[in-house]
Amino acid sequence: MYSLEIEAEFSAAHAIVLRGVRETVHGHNWRVQCEVEGPALDPEGLLCDFHAIEAALARVISPFRNADLNATAAFESTNPTAEHVAKHIAEELLPKLPRGIRLASVRVTEAPRCVAIYRPTNHR
Repeated sequence: MYSLEIEAEFSAAHAIVLRGVRETVHGHNWRVQCEVEGPALDPEGLLCDFHAIEAALARVISPFRNADLNATAAFESTNPTAEHVAKHIAEELLPKLPRGIRLASVRVTEAPRCVAIYRPTNHR
C-alpha cells in the first residue's frame, strides 16, 4: 500500500458551543493534512499527482479562508469544532479524488498540539 500526504493551511474564526455556552469568536491558523492511499503505482511510478490532490483540497477549503466558520454554509447548523471541520473536509474531498485513490484520513490542527483526525469508513 502506498500513501501520500498533502498539507494546506487557512486562517478562519469560529465560536463553538461548549456545554451549551457559545464561546467568543476567535481565530486560528488551521492546518489540514490529508492522507490518500492506494495499492499500486501508475506506469510512471506515481500513486497520483500531488498537484491533483492539492487542487482538490484547495477547492474544498476555499470557502473557509479568512472566514467565520459559523457563517459558512457548511456550519450553519453544525458546531464548527475541529472534529466537524475534519469530517466536512473529508466528505467534500472524497468525490474529488482521482479514480482508484482512497482517502485514509484528514487531520485538522486548530492550534499547536491540538489535532482532530477523521478517518472515513467508506473511503471509496
